[in-house]
Amino acid sequence: MASKSESDANRLDDAARAGWLYYVVGDTQDEIARKLGVSRQSAQRLVSLAVSEQLIKFRLDHPIARCMELSQMISQQFELRMCEVVPSDPAAPFSIAGIAQAGAAEMERHLRSEEPKVIAFGTGRALRACVEQLRPMDCPHHTAVSLLGNMMLDGSATAYNVIIRFAERINCRHFPMPLPPLARTAQEREMFQQQEPVRNILDVATKPDVTFVGIGEIGEAAPMLVDGFITHDEMRALTAAGAVGEITSWVYDESGALIKGLTNDRVTSAPLQKNPDHLRCGIAAGRSKVKAIKAAMKGRLINGLITNEATAEQLLR
Repeated sequence: MASKSESDANRLDDAARAGWLYYVVGDTQDEIARKLGVSRQSAQRLVSLAVSEQLIKFRLDHPIARCMELSQMISQQFELRMCEVVPSDPAAPFSIAGIAQAGAAEMERHLRSEEPKVIAFGTGRALRACVEQLRPMDCPHHTAVSLLGNMMLDGSATAYNVIIRFAERINCRHFPMPLPPLARTAQEREMFQQQEPVRNILDVATKPDVTFVGIGEIGEAAPMLVDGFITHDEMRALTAAGAVGEITSWVYDESGALIKGLTNDRVTSAPLQKNPDHLRCGIAAGRSKVKAIKAAMKGRLINGLITNEATAEQLLR
């Protein structure tokens, strides 16, 4: 259970967001309610709280004011459906501190829906941290599905798989992908994907209502290289081909276009389509990920973003 001070701080955060949306953006209370996932009455109370706590003067007197400005600028520049920018730790400006809580809050907004939803997931350290911040919920009407394999080449579980932990936290039906993210050959990938259980999972994964993905960089710290799915020679070939980032093991260039051939011929993940008709939210931060995040937004591989202030500043340069 959250302490009273934590609860009060979270409510002030919500009040600051509501106040900023009302007085700076010019949103109506109905629009604020929709964006924050609350009732119209709650939105009205939050705006009133922002005034009574003197968060609203001639400017928003709250630490997240700059973050909200950055999120608005990124949303407009890259035509995103949503963008959440959290404050950076001055001692470690590119750490993922705070992102996990913001990611969990966004997930919970969707989980509160009474209509059944299919929620698709990538994998990675940031996503796993978000899932660990989720409040336990009872959501048997929702379905979770993994977009990529959760196995190493030797059959052991990957370190940052999130789907099973997510399902445990919210008590929902779930579809883990019993494959390595990359097959050894293109022929092996075809063989994997012809299996009936895998076909069923891929079918569910192509029709999500919301998707959450991590964003990986290309280079010596790339997850695919660190985890042993590709070799140093293959990484050098990807770099030479102009690769800057990967989402669910699909590698893309600085324009957000998927690299032709190379490791993309062996990816077992669900297809990564541009311009999704639902929210596909990337959750990532860090200096090494700036190129990858920016390319994913430019190429319309994601239409939502949760990041931190230091990373957001770099994305706008």
